[in-house]
Parts: sequence; C-alpha cells; structure tokens
Amino acid sequence: MKAKMTVNKIYEIDKVDPRIYGSFVEHLGRCVYEGIYEPGHKTANAGGFREDVKELVRELNTSFIRYPGGNFVSGYNWMDGIGPVKDRPKRLDLAWRTMETNEVGLHEFMVWANEVNADVNMAINLGTKGIDDARNIVEYCNHKEGSYWSDLRKANGATQPFKIKTWCLGNEMDGPWQMGAKTAEEYGRIATEAAKMMKWTDDSIELVACGSSNNMMPTFVSWEATVLEHTYDHVDYLSLHCYYNNKKNDIKSYLAMNIDMDNFIKSVISICDYVKAKKGSKKTVNLSFDEWNVWYHSNEQDAKIAKEAPWSISPPILEDIYNFEDALLVGGLLITLLKNSDRVKIACLAQLVNVIAPIMTEKGGNAWRQTTFYPFKQAANYGLGTVLTPIIEAPTYGCEMFESVPFLDSIAIHNEEKSEVVVFALNRSEDDVIELTLDLQGFRPEKITEFSEMSGFDLKQVNTNADASVKPSDSKDAKVDGDALSAVLKPLSWNMIRVAVK
Repeated sequence: MKAKMTVNKIYEIDKVDPRIYGSFVEHLGRCVYEGIYEPGHKTANAGGFREDVKELVRELNTSFIRYPGGNFVSGYNWMDGIGPVKDRPKRLDLAWRTMETNEVGLHEFMVWANEVNADVNMAINLGTKGIDDARNIVEYCNHKEGSYWSDLRKANGATQPFKIKTWCLGNEMDGPWQMGAKTAEEYGRIATEAAKMMKWTDDSIELVACGSSNNMMPTFVSWEATVLEHTYDHVDYLSLHCYYNNKKNDIKSYLAMNIDMDNFIKSVISICDYVKAKKGSKKTVNLSFDEWNVWYHSNEQDAKIAKEAPWSISPPILEDIYNFEDALLVGGLLITLLKNSDRVKIACLAQLVNVIAPIMTEKGGNAWRQTTFYPFKQAANYGLGTVLTPIIEAPTYGCEMFESVPFLDSIAIHNEEKSEVVVFALNRSEDDVIELTLDLQGFRPEKITEFSEMSGFDLKQVNTNADASVKPSDSKDAKVDGDALSAVLKPLSWNMIRVAVK
C-alpha cells in the first residue's frame, strides 16, 4: 500500500523536552536490589552498584528518573534512607507486601543518578506523611547550608546540595490501593499546602500534582478539575498514568492503543485549560506522563508470589518479559508522546530495570536488553530537536476498539544542531509493505544517513539472556529524490530514518 507524510519546516509542534525520555526507579521487586544495586556482583563498584547495568542505562539515554515511587512512596519515610547504612531500619512495605532494607537511600541514589547522567524527579509521601515532611526533604536536598536539615545532609557526606528541580506531590492519591488515599478535595488541599511550603523553601523547584491513576477511574475528569481548582497557582504539571495490555490477543487493537493514549492526553489538556480559563490565569499547566508502559505478562506470577512469599526482600515481581509486538506498541506510544510535545514535557517509562522494564538482570550474572529497549533508545538518542506537524495520508482499518486506525503512524523531528530530520514510523499492517513518500517542505535533503527497522520477527518472540536477537537492523530501502524521500516499511515494523538536510 502507498502512504504519504508531509511536513513543513515552519509548521512546528514544539521543541522536545529531553525529560520526555525519562524512566522510573521504585523500591519494588528487583528494580533496586538485584537490579541497579548488587554488592558482590562481578561488575559492582565500591558503592555496590552494577556497572553493566549503568552502561545499559547510559546507552538507553534516560535523561530523567522518577524516584522512589510509585505506590511505595506513600508509606515511605525518607529519613530511613539517610545516615550510616548499618543503622538504617528494616521496614514492612505495605504497598507490595515486601521487606525494605533501606540499604539504598537518598544519597546512594543521587550518586548513581549522577553517574548515569540523569536528573531526578523526586516523589514525596503525601499518603502517610504531610506538609512538614515535604518541606523538610526539600531543605535537606536543596538548601546549601546553615539550617538543621541542610547541615544534616552535609554531616551525612553530601557537602553540596542535590539541587533536585522537579518534585511529585505524592502518587496516585485517588486509588483505593494507595496508602493514605484521599478524595480530590482532601488531596487538593494537602497538595496545595505542601506546594506552598516546598516553594517557600526553594522557589526554583517545579511541582507535579497527581492526576487520575488512569483514565478508567470512576472519578477521572472530576478529580483533575477539583485538584487543579486547589493547586493551579502552585504547580507546574499534572500527572497521567496508563498501562496497556494485549490480554485478548488482538493485534489490530493492540497496535492502535496509542490512540487511547492520545485521547487521554487531549482530555487532560482540556481540563487544565478549563481551569486556566475559569481562574483567568495566564499560566499554563503542562503534563507529566510519569508512568506509561506495557504491563500484563507477569500478573499471574505476581499473584502467586504475593500469596506464597509475603515480606520477602526484592522478590521477582512485575517481571514482564516483552515480545516483539510489545516493542511495536512502545514505538507507537513514543510517537504519540512526541506528537503532544507542546504540552507533555515529562514522561517516565515505568520502570527501568527488571520491573516492567527495558533492562533485565540475572542475580550474579548478565544484564540484557528487552525488545522494548530499542524503540526507546532510538527515540531518546535521536528524537531531539523540534517536532514537525505531520500530515499523514494512509489507508485505514477498523478493529474492536477503534473505528478507523491508519496503517501508518509517524512523526518527524528536525534536529537543527545535527542538520538532520529524524523520522519514526510504525507500520501496523500484518500483511502489506507501506511504500512511504515523505515530503520535506522547506528542507533540502541530501542523503539518508541511517534507515533502521525492527521487522520480520514472530509477534510473540522475546529476548532472553541467552538470545537477544529481537533488535533493529539496517535497511537500504530508502532514497532521497529532490525534496522528498521514499522508503519501504515492512509489515509489522518499527522504523527510524535519519536524513541529512541543508
């Protein structure tokens, strides 16, 4: 089939905020312990962190990492994770019914994040804690010296402040599963008061208020509106969370799930702008999609572990093993985030290692790349610059979830520094190649510097420690002709095309 995408240099969506390629580390399962941290491992550094994992995190180019939760944060006392490790208490984590040793805490994580070149998005506990705790942790992390909490940080070994810029005001506070869950009114009030005190402590920080836990919550929309009525003047972002699955084994619907993500984003933008208009505000609240991914493969195993082995340390829970179709959807979700880059400034793939993650580890053994590692890596490394408004002409199909789905989904980014246009494209067709024509108006394309494709794999094929063959390969099926380029996109494929332009 034939498809065409037109972009024009002057029609821009917005510059990509690198934080859109963020991820998430929660004290959950084997994400921290046996994931990023494993003393005694052959690659472990003096602090106990695995160098092989750090190398993969740097390769993935995650610019921004949300920490320490997640559901975990709503029962977390951050002071349990400071001071001498030998003196730190072990705690029951009620979120995941596991034991938290607190071997890794604030200082250790900040050192690790710096070593993988990532900024930290720190979440605070507004479940079992409150506004005093919120201002204390900001003072501890960001105030230079001369106060109780800043001097305690210095005494604990960090002479310079951590300078954490972005903070989450709790996590999924609308969820009945959450410790200290609240109504929208209750959360709106405590989030407002916490925000005031946090910004009075450090007026350079940015704050993320909790939106709905997902767009299927019965209070979705009313939660956002009520929370923003309280917090609008004090916060900078509203959060969105969503996970996708293919439990029905319906590939047509599954590969169109990013349409649901797009609808979710646009709905929340509308709510933010409604409150802006109602308040007569000149300020725009943007979005932080700080939890998104595929999550369903591990559900049965997780239920079994929760029943048979409660209160264990770093049990292997939420360890989805991703297949090829999951990688295709992750690529589509990335395209959707880029299409909304004018309002989505932060996004965090949940999570980074072992727990619904692109990176897996074996205790005492190797670390390896899941199938979903590759679309994220390509977007994070090459999807930087200005997103161009795409006009796509392509055949469509219908499925159970959506009436009309284009076989082609695509986006183009102009990286002025590198003098290139980068195209990401998803072919959703199971049977047909797409003969794509891309009209680059206002550019002078010179040559294709890279055409990478993930295609030809069985939809259920996975990567393992022993065989990680589901990955991109080079293609020659693209060429430049005048101001346009043409490319052949194979059936069920994720593609990246880099074009040098004058």
